[in-house]
Amino acid sequence: MSDVISAPAAATRGAARWDRADKLSILGMVGFVVLLNVVGWAVLVLVIAPQNLALGSTGVFGVGLGFTAFLLGVRHAFDADHIAAIDNTTRKLVGEGKPGLSTGFWFSLGHSSVVFGLSLLLALGVSVLVGPVQDENSQLQQILGLIGTIVAGVFLILIGLMNLFAVIGIARVFRQMRAGGLDEAELERQLHNRGFLARLLGRVMRRVSKPWHMYPVGLLMGLGFDTATQVALLVLAAGSALTLPWYAILVLPLLFAAGMSLFDTADGIFMARAYGWAFLKPVRKVFYNLTVTVLSVIVALVVGVIVLIGLLVEKLDIDTGPLAAIGTLDLNYVGYTVVALFVLTWLVALAIWKFGRIEERYSTATSPGSQSPGHDHTVDQHQLEQATAFSGRGEAACADQQDQ
Repeated sequence: MSDVISAPAAATRGAARWDRADKLSILGMVGFVVLLNVVGWAVLVLVIAPQNLALGSTGVFGVGLGFTAFLLGVRHAFDADHIAAIDNTTRKLVGEGKPGLSTGFWFSLGHSSVVFGLSLLLALGVSVLVGPVQDENSQLQQILGLIGTIVAGVFLILIGLMNLFAVIGIARVFRQMRAGGLDEAELERQLHNRGFLARLLGRVMRRVSKPWHMYPVGLLMGLGFDTATQVALLVLAAGSALTLPWYAILVLPLLFAAGMSLFDTADGIFMARAYGWAFLKPVRKVFYNLTVTVLSVIVALVVGVIVLIGLLVEKLDIDTGPLAAIGTLDLNYVGYTVVALFVLTWLVALAIWKFGRIEERYSTATSPGSQSPGHDHTVDQHQLEQATAFSGRGEAACADQQDQ
């Protein structure tokens, strides 16, 4: 049990302030993103633009084209599946007492690798890819699009369900906390008794146990490059592959990655900080998770279902009915709304916590004087640490004990 109880301590170390490891992680991520921007813009402005390279029959490869690639990356960073995957994985890792600052960084690198890899092949003269990349009905796009869409939908639903089970456990703690009493043995029994589905999900999602594990997730989700932004960038590169030097072609995916990694990295850091604040104290952990984590779960499940229904509608040519209506929903700009909702929810929860004196009220409610005489159910700091540790770690700890 000691490894389970230690989870809040691990989360607490990074909650009040960033420690040395966190600062080094942030410094490394910022340095890499800055390097992408410096190299990309320097090559574009100082090397490519002065050459006035011809782009097709009428255009010129200039700063405007590079800026377009950068903005495509920025817009792609706010795709709903990006935001849902990053935020839910960050919540899972922080809840397990693991660092979650770099989830967005690694996810964006994996996603960018698909665009950069295909552009690199085009730059090396693999002209056989030009047609399939430009043709959205090509076998290449159909196969990769199928893989990427399935990975995105299934991953979002799995991570959403994992966080849902965590929320259910925290809700039980919250109800007992409001009543001013907590039976530790009964609480442990409830949190362990989560059924077959929860144990199965726990074994699957344990594979995503470190931030860098988001790299292959981003890579696989990036294979579904039917997204308009990726296709637009690849078409730009493909259309220029036969006339431009290799460094001019590669500067486009470089700037695309610079824009996307900038905001996906920022999203991961912000959510890790927000969840870190929540996990600093047990009462705070219970209150905040019932507000923000619920939003994370809803976003992950809704987006995951829409992605999979969209695939079903496309493959079965469904034109009418509720499935067609859901499958044709445009998720390209939903991410902006999701980010705004997360920020707003976090600020509102923070304001309610501060001005509503939540911690003071529940500390008073769970004090020894509020208990019935002759039966001590005081909710002290240690009990709540234990309780929320089990809930925060999710099924990982539960599955480990089941295996033993």
